[in-house]
Amino acid sequence: MKATFLNDLDLIIALKTGDTNGYTFLVNLYHKKLCTYALGLTNDPDLAEDIVQNVFMSIWKNRFKLKEEFVIKGYLYKSVYNEFIDQYRKNKKVLVLDKKYIDALTYIVEEEDENSLERLMKIVKKEIENLPPKCKQTFLLSKEEGLTNIEIAEHLNVSIKSVEAHITKAFCTLRTALGDKTEGILFLLFGRSLKAKPIK
Repeated sequence: MKATFLNDLDLIIALKTGDTNGYTFLVNLYHKKLCTYALGLTNDPDLAEDIVQNVFMSIWKNRFKLKEEFVIKGYLYKSVYNEFIDQYRKNKKVLVLDKKYIDALTYIVEEEDENSLERLMKIVKKEIENLPPKCKQTFLLSKEEGLTNIEIAEHLNVSIKSVEAHITKAFCTLRTALGDKTEGILFLLFGRSLKAKPIK
């Protein structure tokens, strides 16, 4: 019979006392969502899995330091983000991700289950496919290839205003379908190409 914990306090107490049922419950409840979140940050499934594994191992190793007032979910997401930054510091490839995209991604992953995430991503892909050809091409050059509006204008031999109009139209279409979940789902689909900046 699987152990269940009614609230964060009970779970934290179980972890602090070395109850492996608490650890198993924690992993079963959050592993998939944290991997989805980490994948959105890294665009690398293996690295995402490593990051989440490191977070769980660290929590178990340092379980005696857990404070009873912790909100487990927030603590886990913050730990994954911090581990992500640490990984890139080690590899000298640190990226600072625009906070609004991090917030949007966190909101999406926390609020939706795996089936809902898949459904939302399918909706985005379908909406992008149904965009007018020039609008679709412009939007993908921006979000998938990470080109600036100026680079897109030069590449397509069109005006910057035309590029901006196509991207605005694409966003309006997606927001009509997804509302405030748009940024988070785009982040999951296109990852760091969505406004990532290197630290100097």
